[in-house]
Amino acid sequence: MRSVYIIGAGATAVSKSTPHRGRYLAAEAVRGALHNARIEEVSALYVGNMMSGILSDQQQLGPLIADISGLRGIEAMTAEAACASGGAAVRLGVMSVAGGVHDAVVSCGMERMTHVDKERMTAALATAADFELEGSRGESFLSLNARLMALYMERYDVKPEDFAPFAINAHSNAMANPYALLHKPIDLDGYMNSRMIVDPVKIMDASPVCNGAAAIVLASEDVARRAARADLPVVRIRASTMGTDSLGLAGRRDKLFLDGVQRSTERALAQAGVQREDLDIFELHDAYTIISVLSLEAAGFAERGTGAKLGAEGRIALDGDLPISTMGGLKARGHPVGATGVYQMVETYRQLIGHAGPNQVKDAVLAMVQNVGGTGATVVTHIIERVR
Repeated sequence: MRSVYIIGAGATAVSKSTPHRGRYLAAEAVRGALHNARIEEVSALYVGNMMSGILSDQQQLGPLIADISGLRGIEAMTAEAACASGGAAVRLGVMSVAGGVHDAVVSCGMERMTHVDKERMTAALATAADFELEGSRGESFLSLNARLMALYMERYDVKPEDFAPFAINAHSNAMANPYALLHKPIDLDGYMNSRMIVDPVKIMDASPVCNGAAAIVLASEDVARRAARADLPVVRIRASTMGTDSLGLAGRRDKLFLDGVQRSTERALAQAGVQREDLDIFELHDAYTIISVLSLEAAGFAERGTGAKLGAEGRIALDGDLPISTMGGLKARGHPVGATGVYQMVETYRQLIGHAGPNQVKDAVLAMVQNVGGTGATVVTHIIERVR
């Protein structure tokens, strides 16, 4: 298997409303990534998207976006893995370059969610759950995460305020991110007084519905060497893995343990040949504060029932020993579902090359990026490293 490098990144500002259709958002991100990489040609495009066919009556996004981006004729296809679609598109790109099928590719994620009414969007999101066991019985991702949060609070005697540091941290970090949707700091009172959506999930526990697109250029060592700039570090993909679990919560070994996160994390660490303590950043999937806590535990950074303590102790902050949501995360940058996994990669790549501005994690060299589909059914993990 060949080494794979990130040589360029691009993204649109996350928005609540946009006059542009999804194809144009994606094309903007793709062209931005190619310009940043200083190359004009790639031989494949992989697009992460979940709901375009449902919300916009448009499938075949691969060739559509390739055409709009000026890449007509190349190999192009769409990856769908619910909220992990962006991470899946990145994984397809990594595998194609590592396997020698392509020398340079673009992995892109795009989602447009706000042009339809709330009921239609909620129903579309629910297709990522087990429809027979959950969706057909009126469950939504809000209600499913509320069930997880309530069960966690009961089992481990955790209070609502124990989840607050995750939202506060995300909003603080989003303030300096020009691409973030929410530029509004919050404190404990703001969190505790925020509107209840589905008890015990408050609006400050959940990521917002929004639109956006992001893209990265992946390349072989030869292409990366030719595109290298003396003023930029080189970033390599150390690991790319996926873990899965049952779609429905009823099928889980334990509803409060994300087996998919554990499997994907263990495989990534083994593939990269690194330990947890080697990581400078863990860009986790904070769609809900409860998922942040469960991810920290399943990934092995906290004992079961203690994940919330990492927030209270300040360990997840930019100057902590395990920074998360470094540019606002899903909670405050926004969660344009199919694009989220690629936004995570773009932001973490910028951390490793020292382009994160006021949010720069000091001396960041090694990072783990994790994109979760549904309530943990699909988990894509990448470990990336600044090599010089």
